[in-house]
This record gives sequence, structure tokens and C-alpha cells, in this order.
Amino acid sequence: MIILINGSEKERYPRLISSMYRLRAKIFQERLGWDVTVKNGFEIDQFDDINPLYLIAVDPTGTHVRGTVRLLPTTGPNMLRDVFPMLLPKSEIIESATIWECSRFAVDPSIETPMEGHFVSEATGELMAAVIEVGLLAGLTEVMGVFDARFIRILRAAGTPPLLVSKPQKIGVCMTSVGLFEVSEQSLANIQKACGLNGSVLEAASSQRYFAA
Repeated sequence: MIILINGSEKERYPRLISSMYRLRAKIFQERLGWDVTVKNGFEIDQFDDINPLYLIAVDPTGTHVRGTVRLLPTTGPNMLRDVFPMLLPKSEIIESATIWECSRFAVDPSIETPMEGHFVSEATGELMAAVIEVGLLAGLTEVMGVFDARFIRILRAAGTPPLLVSKPQKIGVCMTSVGLFEVSEQSLANIQKACGLNGSVLEAASSQRYFAA
């Protein structure tokens, strides 16, 4: 299950937000070797201060954070434009009301193994499906991200191969590229099939609160 939390609502979910920041520190500093700021075990950056939309995967009890990803409009501050502009050719930007950026995609390493017969782990699949579901609700056409080579392989295995728009460059210990993947019902169906998911992965209450008509 994926809980949607707007940055302006973080105080309502202190335990989930704290667990999310700790997981991000484990993945991006300890595992990937990125140059991120970690304080008191929390990985937090300037984009957490501008009310992004957090997608947080939790276990069936709703108490354990299994993974997370963050979404930001490309029409405002975002990681590609403000942190990794060197990944794109000079003067090139990605900016559109129908394209959002996903960043800080992190899954608990202890649950990364896919179930038998599937290509992608359940938590990873839920987060990927949630990104597409949110994109459909928000009227997006594509989602953009700065992806390492391993995650590009995961996207391909899930039937959503990204369109790579940059040459790979090394960030931390990883070769990294900028990619766009399509927001469509077909992309969602591909992910659901690859990961053994049935129906929406979004928690109804938080989804309705964020996307209320």
C-alpha cells in the first residue's frame, strides 16, 4: 500500500516521515555513495522544504516503511535542473506542466528480492505503479528522473523502459542518466503484470484527499 503525503502535511505523519528519511540515508549515502547531507541519521535536502509529494510504501499494518519516492513538478525547483544540470547538454532543460520529476526512489534492501515468477520486487513495483497512478490522476504525460544503471534495468524489466536523454555519467559509485518514462494505462498494466499487482496500490484516503475534485 502506498500512502501519499504532501510536504505540507509532514507533521501529521512523524513516524513515517522519520523512517523515510532514515531509509534514504541508508540508500543514498551508505549504499550508493552519493554526496548527500545526513544529519542525525536523516537524509534531507532543500527539495524537502518546498512541499513535494511523497509516495511511501508501507507493510500491510501501515507501520513499517518499505520504500519511498518523491515527486516534484518540473516547472519549479527540481534535482535535475538545480543539482544535476551537467547531465544534460548545455542550455537544455526539461520543463513542462505535464512532466513531473521523481527522485529519492529508495526501497528497503531486505525486501528487494522479487517473488517467484516476477521480475521486480513487490515494494519496488508498488512504488512504480503508484508513480504512474498519480501521474494519471494529475494528467501527466511523462515522469522524469535521474536514474542509475541498475534502476534503468528495473524499469525495463517492469515493461516501462525509459527514454534516455543524456549520456551516462558517474555520480558517486553509479553510472547515471536522465530518463523519461511514459504515464499511461499501458505502462501501469505492464508494471502490474511484471510485479504481480492487482488493482490500485494507493491508499484511498490519502489519494482522495490529495486529488479531490
